[in-house]
Amino acid sequence: MEPQVTGQFDKLNIPRAYQVVSQAIEENILNGRFKPGDKLPSETDLAAQFGVNRSTVREGLRLLEQNGLVAREAGKRLHVTLPRYQDLSSRMTRAMMMHQVSFQELWDVAMVLEPAAAAAAALAADPSAITALEDNLRETKRVLERGESILALDLEFHKMIAEFSNNRVLVLAREPVGMLLLPAFGTVLPKLPKAGERLMEAHGVILEALRTRDPDRAATWMRKHIADLKRGYEIAGIDIYGPISHEPPTDTRIPAGTDRMAEEN
Repeated sequence: MEPQVTGQFDKLNIPRAYQVVSQAIEENILNGRFKPGDKLPSETDLAAQFGVNRSTVREGLRLLEQNGLVAREAGKRLHVTLPRYQDLSSRMTRAMMMHQVSFQELWDVAMVLEPAAAAAAALAADPSAITALEDNLRETKRVLERGESILALDLEFHKMIAEFSNNRVLVLAREPVGMLLLPAFGTVLPKLPKAGERLMEAHGVILEALRTRDPDRAATWMRKHIADLKRGYEIAGIDIYGPISHEPPTDTRIPAGTDRMAEEN
């Protein structure tokens, strides 16, 4: 009797039927056969085409919905949609948190992406973009004077700068970093008097650089602005190499007092 040979083959990883359905429809979306706004065939039609039951099709469609590739309006068939930036960024943000990325890692990336976005926006921004940024700056000033949190307005400012670059890859790349840096700034802000005023100054100069279509000045001041965040972390005595938390701080009011960050310059 010949000896049996074992361990030569790996177990087959065969996808389930609903996964095959989902992948097949996704491929048709990615290759352009189904375009955003197109309605998908009914569950009955899809079941017949794939040779499976409707419950299998339903599971496959649910997977596509979770990935933001299809959506359903009330009482209507599923249609193809473009995944929202926020949905994509949320998945990447969770992945980075699970990998326990540090503030230093996020800051290194922000120092590349944020100035690049500012420079591109200085060349591409139109009058409506400038108006939107002016509105943001006025509201930031009002909120700052009331001693309330300006975190949401800061995130909006940076998000708009990226969007006004007219570079969708840049928008997608920086969004998850921004989502994690927002609570990072919230951790620092209560510890640093007049940090809000410094933020206002940087935003104001960047806005003026966009008005005058000066990409070099826009990028330079964005670097200063992002550098301020790291300096604030260091002054506040926070470990920049430890895992960053996505949980917003409970106290984001702006304290009164002297400007320690200015003294560091």
